[in-house]
Amino acid sequence: MNKGIIEVWCAYYPIFLKGAIGTLEYAAIAVIFGSIVGTLIAILHLSKNKVIGAIANVYVIVLRGTPLLVQMYIAYLFLPIAFPALNFITKEQWVVISLILNSSAYVSEIIRGGILSVDPGQMEAARSLGMSAKNCMIKIILPQAVKAILPSLAGEYISMIKETSLAGTFMMYELMYTRVLLLNKYLTWQPLFIISGMYLVMTTVLTWLSGLLEKRLAESD
Repeated sequence: MNKGIIEVWCAYYPIFLKGAIGTLEYAAIAVIFGSIVGTLIAILHLSKNKVIGAIANVYVIVLRGTPLLVQMYIAYLFLPIAFPALNFITKEQWVVISLILNSSAYVSEIIRGGILSVDPGQMEAARSLGMSAKNCMIKIILPQAVKAILPSLAGEYISMIKETSLAGTFMMYELMYTRVLLLNKYLTWQPLFIISGMYLVMTTVLTWLSGLLEKRLAESD
């Protein structure tokens, strides 16, 4: 006789909780490092050098225009062969790198929008005072842009939490992978409802926190 959802949760909740922690960790790694790479891509995208700007644009188009799962398979199966000198990177780490690169493409557009939202007159005024373009960007433009993009970055983190479910395809311990672990217990449908509920709780709580952050930032203005 099949066990109920509550009974399955009570019996195996440590497995689900460990999977949820893995999901949050993978998403955090993807967005944090994706933000670093994405900032660089956004700056290159805004470069006055048309070739550099075009390369950054192609990077964003390719990573946003192809499925994340395909990117993961390329990272898992092809990149270790293409870069044998990087054999210290495991296949699982290549999958995490694919998450970072995918996130960076989305974050770069968020950051680029934030930079463009800053009054260009501030850059011109700073340059007229003798500041270099690099210092203007680091000390004047980016600090203002960060404030504008924080809510959007929170939204990217929430989105990445759901995207990391694809990592379970590669036997990486995250929330969706717990379903595979419980198949040998002849539990087929119960874990799916538990996993769905946990994703719903995580995204709802984070959406609420993101809303509070956005409200605080609006009040500070």
